[in-house]
Amino acid sequence: QVQLVESGGGLVQAGESLRLSCTASGSIFSIPAMGWYRQAPGKQRGFVAIITRAGTTNYADSVKDRFTISRDNAKSTVYLQMNRLKPEDTAVYYCKAIYSYGGQYVADSWGQGTQVTHY
Repeated sequence: QVQLVESGGGLVQAGESLRLSCTASGSIFSIPAMGWYRQAPGKQRGFVAIITRAGTTNYADSVKDRFTISRDNAKSTVYLQMNRLKPEDTAVYYCKAIYSYGGQYVADSWGQGTQVTHY
């Protein structure tokens, strides 16, 4: 399965912006959907955003007016532009290749995560 590597996390203050990147080991063109999830300490990993192969997007209510997910197939990269960051956005952010979205019998793949911390 595809290997994913997230980057771009760091320390931010409320109201600032950050762009996360998720680079795949191969082409992401044929992957049914790519998503971003996040997990704060002691909490379950939760959905943040998703973008399908066709380019349609969906967001968690908590981020829908602040975050933007996009993909660059030529660069095999999915981005999460995070604007107007809040303290509650602090979490490890994970990229996910969602093969199951298209009904494929391939295990969904997760990246190692990148830390976003408010200070």
